Amino acid sequence: MIYLAEMMTPVEKGLSFTSTVREALCYMQQTRLDTVPVMDSEGKLAGVFTRSRLYGLLLDGLSLDDVIGPYVRTDNLVALPINISPEELEEIIRHSQVGAGVVVDEQERVTGVLTRTGIVNALLRSTRSIKELATELEKVKQLESLLTTVIEHAYDGIVLVDQDGLITFMNSALTELFGIDPKACLGQHISHALPQLGLETVLSTKEASWSKLLEFRGIKYLVHRVPVMQQGHLIGAIGKVIYRHLSEVKHVLRQYEFKSSRASCEEKRSRFSFKDIISGNEQMLRLKRSVKKAARSDSTVLIRGESGTGKELFAHAIHEASFRREAPFVVINCAAIPEHLLESEFFGYAEGAFTGAKSKGKLGKFDLADGGTLFLDEVGDMSPSLQAKLLRVLQEREFYRVGGTEVIKVDVRIIAATNRPLEQMVEEGSFRRDLYYRLNVISVDIPPLRERKEDIPLLCEKLIPRLNRKLGTSIVSIDPAVMEILLAYDWPGNVRELENVLERSMTFAEHGQVTVEDLPDYIVRKVAHDPSGQAVKDQSHRDMGLLAQKEQEAIRQALKQTKGNKTKAAQLLGISRSVLYDKLKRFSL
Repeated sequence: MIYLAEMMTPVEKGLSFTSTVREALCYMQQTRLDTVPVMDSEGKLAGVFTRSRLYGLLLDGLSLDDVIGPYVRTDNLVALPINISPEELEEIIRHSQVGAGVVVDEQERVTGVLTRTGIVNALLRSTRSIKELATELEKVKQLESLLTTVIEHAYDGIVLVDQDGLITFMNSALTELFGIDPKACLGQHISHALPQLGLETVLSTKEASWSKLLEFRGIKYLVHRVPVMQQGHLIGAIGKVIYRHLSEVKHVLRQYEFKSSRASCEEKRSRFSFKDIISGNEQMLRLKRSVKKAARSDSTVLIRGESGTGKELFAHAIHEASFRREAPFVVINCAAIPEHLLESEFFGYAEGAFTGAKSKGKLGKFDLADGGTLFLDEVGDMSPSLQAKLLRVLQEREFYRVGGTEVIKVDVRIIAATNRPLEQMVEEGSFRRDLYYRLNVISVDIPPLRERKEDIPLLCEKLIPRLNRKLGTSIVSIDPAVMEILLAYDWPGNVRELENVLERSMTFAEHGQVTVEDLPDYIVRKVAHDPSGQAVKDQSHRDMGLLAQKEQEAIRQALKQTKGNKTKAAQLLGISRSVLYDKLKRFSL
């Protein structure tokens, strides 16, 4: 910035009304000023004497000893304060009819003369500074462009508001999540456009904060709210919406927190109730009614069924319907924990019980489940020695920790589950008879999915929204031909296998509907070779053949339009390049 003091010609003393023509000529020659200030006795501006007035008096025949008083101009004087702002100075210069102005200090005493020539010279002297400023400005513009690009392509949504809460910027990731028009939202108050973000709280508290886990259209997200401060004053706020790959982050954190093993169980509350057990099968409905009655008692329950039928789901529901629902629900997988660790997992261990033990000992699952429910999954895989110790706990409701001498009393309800034939194991001697009778107080036998296939459409309807939230997909339906295949398949893996097949199929589905092509090949082949599924086989083959023909034709047309460019062809087809290469290989194109 160029100041007035840098542009003006300093004036220590000027002329007066009694100055002679000779004195005026000498002054103008020395200062080379075309306009000379005329001052009163206090040094304040009283008028100006210009070169044109000098020419006038000479033409009028005045001698060098005559005074200049009658020729001093006293009207339309331009007095410029030394502290005038650049904007005000620019305005005065633009409208001034004279070529110079007199500069005065705070006491209105003359201190200099500002001429157009002085302004130009000052600008010339500052050329280097201007160039440096232009260079810095260019760097700032480049940085601004870089930051805009980074924010626009950020992995998560970003919104900026000013100190009044008005939206000044939002990136495409945010508009994509909430399906909003950025042009319509810019300038709106954040509490009206996006109230779910809660950014107005940051503007009032001036403190950064995290939201709880929120959900929109099945997509979970977090909001990080950050105030923007400048020299201690709030000038706005930033909202960062994190929603992509939260499941992966959650998985990493879970691995870190429970790094000992996936088999490690944790104290928790039940996550399911009988409302989550979906079925239209009469046998299952009767079973649900019976188990609801059993849940009200405190008797031990043995749940039996094939792998994947939902034994743990029933265990959660029983606990949720019992009077222990507010107490812990602890799960332990007897098959997943090594035999030499299973006893310490059950009963914990005392201080210094063995090498490597924690210095203060460890609580077991019976301790953690005290007052609540302990779910023993895969109970048929326990060793005979541990079976004996478990039997004592069930009988006496007390136990000893590993390496301990103190009797620990507990109040725990036991729910056990297995897919093993316990009666046969009892006869073979691999499972204790007395423990079997102690566990088998109330027996629950869950039928396999192949015996209740009418539940498959209901289960699919329940699973699709959940998997949409998990996978980030938008599947809305299943092709009738696919449902025919699902109904014809035997489902050896039961409901768990059905969920896995749906997850795989929804991952590959492209148009909001699961088609035959999206199903795993082993299911289609199994149904096709099943004599009882001949109609399904023929229908699926016809559908698959028709789909293949349409796909091949579409791929050929896309490649033709893009002149063989596979990347552009994939974009035209709305699929990824890797999927296009797979299809080209499959169809030998």
